[in-house]
Amino acid sequence: MSSSHSYYYDESLYDETDQKIPETDASAQKKEVKTAKTGEDKVVEFVIGTQGFAVDLFETKEVINSPEITPIPNTPGYIRGMTNLRGVITTVIDLQAFLSVKETGTTGEVKKKERVIILDPSICHKAVGIVVDDVRSVQNYREDEIDLNDRAGERYQLGVIKKQTKTTDDRTRSELVILLDIKGIIDKIKDEL
Repeated sequence: MSSSHSYYYDESLYDETDQKIPETDASAQKKEVKTAKTGEDKVVEFVIGTQGFAVDLFETKEVINSPEITPIPNTPGYIRGMTNLRGVITTVIDLQAFLSVKETGTTGEVKKKERVIILDPSICHKAVGIVVDDVRSVQNYREDEIDLNDRAGERYQLGVIKKQTKTTDDRTRSELVILLDIKGIIDKIKDEL
C-alpha cells in the first residue's frame, strides 16, 4: 500500500516581509528561540588542563571519543591533524596549544578521557573538531550567571560563567568557567584549515 502526501500552499497567507533565513544562520536561529523560551544559555562545559571552559551548545554538533588523528605536515602546532569521521575528513584543532593552557601534572589520566567536540557547520564551512581533555556536561546558565563584561579580544573570551557547585560534604564551591568565542577562534585560523 502506498501513501501519498500533498501539501497546500496558500499565497494569501504569505507576508511579503517574510524572508527565508539563510541556512548558515541555523545556530543563531536556535539560540534566539532558546533564549526567548527559557532566558538561559546552554553551553557545553569541558576541561583543558585544570581550567574549565565552555562553548555555546548550538555551535557544536557532537562530542566523540578521541579518534585516530593523522598529523598534517607544515601546519601550526595547534592543528593536531585530520581524521575520517564517518567518511568526512575533519580537521582537528588542539585548543590547549592554541590557547597556551598549561598542562596538568597527571597527563596519563587526563589523556584517557580526551574528547573531540565537532563544531556545527554554521561556524566553519569545513568539518572541524576541537580536542579537549574531558567534556563535563551540557549546562544551562541564566544571563546573570554570565559576566559578559570580561571580554578580551585576543583571548577569545565572550565572558566568564560564575558557577556554584555542591561538594560531597554539602558545601558550596565557586568556580569560574571561561566562555569561549569559538567563532572568533575559527575566524582567526580559517586560512590554516
